Amino acid sequence: MVVKEQLKTLKPYQPGKPIDMVKKEYNLTKVVKLASNENPFGCSQLVPKAMHDYFDQMAVYPDGYAAELRTELSNHLNVNEDQLIFGNGSDEVVQIICRSYLHKGTNTVMATPTFPQYRHNAVIEGAEIREIPLINGEHDLNNMLKAIDDHTKVVWVCNPNNPTGVYIKEEKLVEFIDQVPKHVLIVLDEAYYEYVTKDDYPNSIQLLNTYPNVMILRTFSKAYGLASLRIGYGISHPNIIKEMEPAREPFNTNALAQKAALVALSDQEFINYCRKENEKGLKQYYEFCEEYHLTYFPSQGNFILIDFNRDANELFEELLKRGYIVRSGKALGYPTSLRITVGKKEQNEEIINHLKEILDKKG
Repeated sequence: MVVKEQLKTLKPYQPGKPIDMVKKEYNLTKVVKLASNENPFGCSQLVPKAMHDYFDQMAVYPDGYAAELRTELSNHLNVNEDQLIFGNGSDEVVQIICRSYLHKGTNTVMATPTFPQYRHNAVIEGAEIREIPLINGEHDLNNMLKAIDDHTKVVWVCNPNNPTGVYIKEEKLVEFIDQVPKHVLIVLDEAYYEYVTKDDYPNSIQLLNTYPNVMILRTFSKAYGLASLRIGYGISHPNIIKEMEPAREPFNTNALAQKAALVALSDQEFINYCRKENEKGLKQYYEFCEEYHLTYFPSQGNFILIDFNRDANELFEELLKRGYIVRSGKALGYPTSLRITVGKKEQNEEIINHLKEILDKKG
């Protein structure tokens, strides 16, 4: 048996190292993971009870249409129910998009570096990948436009971008969308939407009324703290959703995830708290960077990419030995940088102090 040729060029997604593995490898009793942009405050306290009450229904298939969650989410977003599609994380919605629109003879346009699953799934479908380098951590929208032709099916815009955290202002984004041909699906990946604090961040939901070729991706994995349950969603024109639905696996979002997301959605006080604490945490890192004259990207996500001007893997390993898991920038296109998830105040203080020790020692 022979797999698709394009699979031979790909590597499986490499998540951050698990805590238990690091404890065992380095003989540690305490390990702090700040690598995968998870919410350090967990999820709403309303979620555990709701999940516990559902345990006696484990033998029953989940609602494949996610009807209850669909209704509540459509009300929350002020969109119609037929404008939503759910996935096993927004990762799966990326996969569904690629499965629906990409094939050999088509191409897709994206920034580089950005969230790697756009490229990964497009390669599997046999599409040509057109990657446009970032400028100062931000999408080069002008050159992305130039890369579009009659065979372009999907353009990906990660806003704010992962791994840089840089966002695209509403005016620039609308100017870009205006120039994208109508046959191209524009995917606005807003996985970190709930963390954004800038007033000029795009109101993408309103854009759907004007642009039928726009699709928005959001998730319950980040600010809502439900990463382990894997549930995300897409929002678009009803015709787009209808076209894509056959590519979605039946029962793709499990019942516990649907219930947890439904309850988490009702606790916007928790989301507001997380947003404010994240902003405070980012300030801790900004002050550290300014003290040590380190270059960084101001972030609208719950992470920060810092250039230490030295081998990222070495810094990554040094922090691992001390019990702190972060992301080396080498795999993210920034070989001298670390991407660090913003943690609780004391976690940020701890890792910053360790970084100061390392920098002072090697300085």
